[in-house]
Amino acid sequence: MFRDQLHLFLKAGDGGRGCVSFLREKFMPKGGPDGGDGGRGGDIVLVAKPGMNTLYHLTHQVHVKAEDGQKGQGCNCYGKYGKDREVLVPVGTIVKDRETGVVLKDMVRAEERVVICQGGKGGRGNKTFAGPTNQVPFRYEDGQNGEQRWVELELKLIADVGLVGLPNAGKSTLLAHVSDARPKIADYPFTTLIPQPGIVSGPGYRSFVMADLPGLIEGAHEGVGLGTQFLKHIERTRVIVHIVDLAPLAGLRPAEAYRVIRKELERYSTQLAAKPEVIAGNKIDLPGWEKGLAELKKASRRDVLPISAATGKGLKELTARLFKEIERLGKTSEIPMTLPQKMKPMVGDEAPKPALINPPAPRETRKAPRHRGSPKRVAARRRKPAAGVKARKRR
Repeated sequence: MFRDQLHLFLKAGDGGRGCVSFLREKFMPKGGPDGGDGGRGGDIVLVAKPGMNTLYHLTHQVHVKAEDGQKGQGCNCYGKYGKDREVLVPVGTIVKDRETGVVLKDMVRAEERVVICQGGKGGRGNKTFAGPTNQVPFRYEDGQNGEQRWVELELKLIADVGLVGLPNAGKSTLLAHVSDARPKIADYPFTTLIPQPGIVSGPGYRSFVMADLPGLIEGAHEGVGLGTQFLKHIERTRVIVHIVDLAPLAGLRPAEAYRVIRKELERYSTQLAAKPEVIAGNKIDLPGWEKGLAELKKASRRDVLPISAATGKGLKELTARLFKEIERLGKTSEIPMTLPQKMKPMVGDEAPKPALINPPAPRETRKAPRHRGSPKRVAARRRKPAAGVKARKRR
C-alpha cells in the first residue's frame, strides 16, 4: 500500500516530579534534605530512513507519545530519563505544523534525525531549596509538560529521473527493462496507480534512481484523473523523461500528446516545466512510428530519442543520455525543490526551534504536607528519638 500524506499527534514525555526526602541513617537522625530531581521526559525524534517510499506504516499510529521521566528519589537520586520515541519516515518527507502550516523540517538526507517535540524538564527536589534560612525545606517542583503538536507528513519522493507521459505510453515497461523495479504492466490505461522507483545501473558502478509516475491526462493540474496527487513527486527530480507513444492505436497523435503533458506541467509549476527534459518516442516496434516521430520532432523542436520499451531497442542510448545529463548537473548538486526560502532545510545551530502549540507553564514550587500538630509538638516528636539514643548510651 502507498500513502504519501497523513496527520499525526506527537506528544513528548513529561518531566518527573522532584522528591521531598530527608536523610535518616544510624547516627544521623537529622541528616538534612536529600530529595533528588525528577527525570527528563523523552523526545519525539523523526528519522529519515533510506529504502522507504511510503508512509503507510504510520496509518494506524495516529497518536505517538514518548515515555515520561520518573520522579526523583531520596539519597540525592535523580529520576530515570524517559526513552525517546523514534518515528521512521522516508527520505523526502516534509513535516508541517497542522495548525499554522509552517514547515518544521524537510528531511532530504538519509539517516537524518530531527527532534520535533522536546521532552519536559524534571522538577527540582527539596535539596535544591535548602539554605541558611530554610534548612528543612518541604518544597519541590513538578516536572514540565512535554511539547505536543499535530503535524502533517507529506512525502515527495527523491529521484534523479522522473517518467511522465499519457496513460499507457509505456513508462512502466521502460522502468522494468532498465532497472530492478517490477511494476505492474498491463494493456489498459492507469495501470500504474502509485509512484514506482527503481535503480538504473551503469558502467563504472554508476547508478541513478528513476521513478515511474502514474499517467497524466488533460486537466491533471486541476485534479482530473489522478490529479496533482502525484505531480508533486516530480518536483524533486533532476531530469524529466517525457515518454510519447509514436504509434497510438487510438486517441491523441504524438504531437498533441506532447503538448498536453507540457501544458499540464507548466500550469502546475513553472519551475517544474523548466527542468531538463529528455523526449523519448516509444513503440518503434509498431508500424507507423516514423510518421509519429516526424510529427513529434516538429511539435517539440527538439531532439527525440526513438526507443522500444518492449524490445529494448534504443534503451542503451537513452540511459547513456541520462547518465550524461545527470553528470552535467553535478552529482553533489543540491536537490532541486520548489519550496519557499523559509522551508530551506537547516541543520545544527542554524535550525530554528519549532514553535510550541501548548507552551509549558513555568514550573510551580509546591510545598509537601507537614506533620500534624503545632510546630512545638513536631519539634518535640523529632527530639524524642535523639533523646532515646542518648539515654541508651548513658546506660
